Amino acid sequence: MLRRYRPYLGYLKPVRVVLVSAIAAGIIQGVTSGAGLPLMVKYVFPRIFTAERTALSAWQIFAVVMWLPIVFTVRGAAGYASSYLFQVAGVRILEALRLDYFRKLQVLPLSFIQRQTTGDLISRGLADANQLQATMVALASDGMKQPATLLSALGYVIYLASKEKSTALMVVCLAVVPLCVFPVRYVGRKLVKRAHQMQTQMGSVTNSLAENLSAAKEVRAFGLEERQVRAFAAETGALIRVQLKVAKYYQALTPAIEVISAFGIAVVFVYAYHAGVQLTPFLTIITALYMSYEPVKKLGALNSDIKRGEAALTRLETVFNEPVTIRDPAKPAAVGRLQGDISFSDVEFAYKPQEPVLRAVTVDIPAGTVCALVGPSGAGKTTFANMVPRFFDVDSGTVSIDSLDVRAMRLADLRRNIALVSQDPVLFNDTVYNNLLLGRLDATRDQVMAAAVDAHADEFIRAFPQGYDTVVGERGTRLSGGQKQRLAVARAFLRGAPILILDEATSALDSQSEQMIQDALRKLVVGKTVIIIAHRFSTIRDATMILVFDQGSIVARGNHAQLYASNPLYQSLYDRQRAGAT
Repeated sequence: MLRRYRPYLGYLKPVRVVLVSAIAAGIIQGVTSGAGLPLMVKYVFPRIFTAERTALSAWQIFAVVMWLPIVFTVRGAAGYASSYLFQVAGVRILEALRLDYFRKLQVLPLSFIQRQTTGDLISRGLADANQLQATMVALASDGMKQPATLLSALGYVIYLASKEKSTALMVVCLAVVPLCVFPVRYVGRKLVKRAHQMQTQMGSVTNSLAENLSAAKEVRAFGLEERQVRAFAAETGALIRVQLKVAKYYQALTPAIEVISAFGIAVVFVYAYHAGVQLTPFLTIITALYMSYEPVKKLGALNSDIKRGEAALTRLETVFNEPVTIRDPAKPAAVGRLQGDISFSDVEFAYKPQEPVLRAVTVDIPAGTVCALVGPSGAGKTTFANMVPRFFDVDSGTVSIDSLDVRAMRLADLRRNIALVSQDPVLFNDTVYNNLLLGRLDATRDQVMAAAVDAHADEFIRAFPQGYDTVVGERGTRLSGGQKQRLAVARAFLRGAPILILDEATSALDSQSEQMIQDALRKLVVGKTVIIIAHRFSTIRDATMILVFDQGSIVARGNHAQLYASNPLYQSLYDRQRAGAT
């Protein structure tokens, strides 16, 4: 069982000094609990409650009665130090765990990210990571402290029983302890399945909440508030039911062990009555036995925590163990600024087996070409464009730039030569300036502002009260669509890359914003190799090459006049859109 946690014990290494100190303090706490209290019963009680008390001086009485506060002071101080230090270690472990999880998400293929729900990925990085951290800390803490308490208590029972010649009593006492294993194992088996269900349902709840917040405008526009509340209530209701099942088994463990312990002690009472055991040794053994049951309960709870940690670990390993298929080559080619000659040679690609998205695609796009991709929805246009920056790797064939396979380049070198302006540009919840700076992190402030001027964004930026230091809100919610798009174009200006990919940058804008962005794009595309994913034919009037896609294949290529005269698909798409515009 613990073997599964072995690969993750490396998270303990950076905090090993803190952990060793915490474990040492925990062992001290365990020993003072397991042996200190039974010793008090043996040596303090007789001097207070028997005839021995008449022989004690005032200083001796003081020394005897101080045993209890000394034991509890040492026990309390050690317990506090142990708990606090374990919390310090736990926070550090959680930080490292979440950082590694986030780092892994940055390099996983887009195909993996697209297969998951956002809320579930968030839940894995937050709730599951938190559960794994709690399990590892509990394992390091109670895995050392509770055995120390148990062994010291049982060790003292053995010592006392042998000294008092009460071997049979010792056997009876110790025979009860293994019985506690049965409820521990039963609860552990039940918790594995329930804990996994709980973590999965937590991901569903998180996704439901994230999805609702991202669609706040649509929810209100279509009057879906009550529907969304009912859907969220159903998700949280399912979560509560699973949580209660987990609580049912988890909380049943302690009473079960206590009941078994009570029956064991009752048996000891019967034996003590018939054997004529004296009160002092009897109380000493009972105290030591009682102190052994407490760590047994906590070890049982630790077993339950481990089962819950296993469920969290299983979900985290979905991300940690996912292979990184798009990575830098072992010996990358030296790449500076590319010219921009793009070539596809017999490229095949499918998101799912037996469902090809690109079929034997072969085409050369010379440097400086403005190439528009046209075709029905799902024809493969966006996938074609995504192959250039290596967002996906081909299943067969090659994609090359300047006669160099993109898989032979470092990803950073390749993508530094590509600028992207998407249909729905993403802005981070940061200032306008910092969002523009993403285009080139080493740019000066003057360069950033010059890019904004070229994109016709400088005027509206300066109109904000804080100008370039205005926070744009999550995903740019405080800006209009045209303003967001112009910031995205400004980023492309700032990047100055020789290859530009435009995913219909003006399709959802008003006429004034569209005109301003079209003017900016005419300047932006000069001297660059441009791939335009065209949803509106009005955007391809400046294209020098048009590729017509259908069912994953390039079925025609040429300029507008050539394609309109020779290709029925292109002609029908063009006529249908022109009719819709009028």
